[in-house]
Amino acid sequence: MATVGLIGSGHIGGTLARLAVNAGYDVVLSNSRGPETLTDLVDELGPQASAGTVDAAARAGDLVVVTIPLKSYRSVPAEPLAGKVVIDTNNYYPQRDGQIPELDEGSATSSELLQRHLPQAHVVKAFNNIFFKHLLTLARPGVAADRSALPIAGDDPAAKATVTEFLDRIGYDTVDGGPLADSWRFQPDTPAYGVIYSADPANREQETPAGAGVLRAALADAG
Repeated sequence: MATVGLIGSGHIGGTLARLAVNAGYDVVLSNSRGPETLTDLVDELGPQASAGTVDAAARAGDLVVVTIPLKSYRSVPAEPLAGKVVIDTNNYYPQRDGQIPELDEGSATSSELLQRHLPQAHVVKAFNNIFFKHLLTLARPGVAADRSALPIAGDDPAAKATVTEFLDRIGYDTVDGGPLADSWRFQPDTPAYGVIYSADPANREQETPAGAGVLRAALADAG
């Protein structure tokens, strides 16, 4: 089974690591504070998990997930990711990330910025539109009638196929949202962002499955 490298091991990264291990993947976790801070999570995940530096996770992963605050995207090492499929989970929150002119004026999406920073990698946007607790609890086997779907966006068809396979293995169907330029359709403040997986938008702890039809309608409603 392939190895998933995680650059960032917070709420989304830790949840994806758990889902990946459950699906049979090996995972290498990393964060900006050093591998020694991930001991408890690695112990919890078991022998398929290990921790390393950001560079080590980037080199070890057959598939690499970048799940750090957008303001830090330039810290992602480019050389070890050359030729690899990179899943970008980032969202733009100006109150956290500061103002980014290209995003404010709509001349680029956040994933396009990461792709420019990683010109030899194949960036695919995914996992940014779902609350991390729902990401864990809504995972279902492929035969489940109440399986949820997640959107992806990317410029490389082969990379999107790789990510689609990964989503399927960890418990989700996929809806292709187009190229990276269209990833704004499931970014914050759009109909596909968060609320379609929430039974009660006022209570984020309650989740509800959202299949491909629901997701496609939400993406279309974005405009």
